[in-house]
Amino acid sequence: MLKILILAGGYSNEREISLITAKSVIKELKKNNKYKLLLIEPDGNFVKKLRKFNPNLVFNLLHGRYGEDGYIQSILECEKVKYTHSGVLSSSLAIDKEISKKIFIENNILTPPYLKFVFNNNINLKTIINKIDKKLKFPVVLKPINEGSSVGVYIVNKKDFKQNLIKLEKFKEILIEKYIPGREIQAAILGNKKLGIIELKPKRKFYDYKAKYSASAKTEHIIPVKISEKNFDKVNEIAMKAHKLLKCRGVSRSDFRFYKNKFYLLELNTQPGMTSLSLVPEIARHRKISFIQLIEEIIKDASINK
Repeated sequence: MLKILILAGGYSNEREISLITAKSVIKELKKNNKYKLLLIEPDGNFVKKLRKFNPNLVFNLLHGRYGEDGYIQSILECEKVKYTHSGVLSSSLAIDKEISKKIFIENNILTPPYLKFVFNNNINLKTIINKIDKKLKFPVVLKPINEGSSVGVYIVNKKDFKQNLIKLEKFKEILIEKYIPGREIQAAILGNKKLGIIELKPKRKFYDYKAKYSASAKTEHIIPVKISEKNFDKVNEIAMKAHKLLKCRGVSRSDFRFYKNKFYLLELNTQPGMTSLSLVPEIARHRKISFIQLIEEIIKDASINK
């Protein structure tokens, strides 16, 4: 019997989603008797509980900071325990939107141009707006550098720039990114397999936190995507290239905008959600890979990698 410790919850803004994801995964794994499971949160007694349970591997279902940024991965490495998803370096690179964008740019992956903005006591709004007008043009996307699930992401014009900028002051530093219109397409990778793509048509302004995790948001999921075979192959290749560049393990999901026959890679997520509304399980289902098969593929990947 394989002993699996499920890590979920945590301290990030995505704690609730992490716990929902864990419930979904545990429900599937309990359908057979192959696994002995323990769900814990990474609190002050985490290492003590980990050592006592002595798992074969840890299924990391934490989202956001401390969970997919290399922090918890460093602890698991020190404890010499195998764990799902990407390692320390890959996780820290992927969650840092500025560093990952630099890697994409250096390797000829198209990504929206951006400016980095650091909050201080002397914000000169006129100077910032002039820079945006010169380098990016409005509208722009404001986003924290190291959050996931579209936490704190705003699409803004010049008139509502200030009021939304102020909302992000708690993050200390953010990206101001050129807004790319067009179709929202997401591509999933599992190990060395291209799982496929899905298109999203949110009823909201874009595929934000509410659109991702609330059924009431009524985002339309389109699969198969109506796209040429050439472009289908192209976006999968870019997703695989990004996955390999960041040396990801297990599953990753790359988020794209498709505009004027070009794919713009917005970011790569090393620990995509695994809830009933999540995209990677939906993409897998289209490939005739059930939810439990997907979970066991992730477990298998973790078992053979270290």
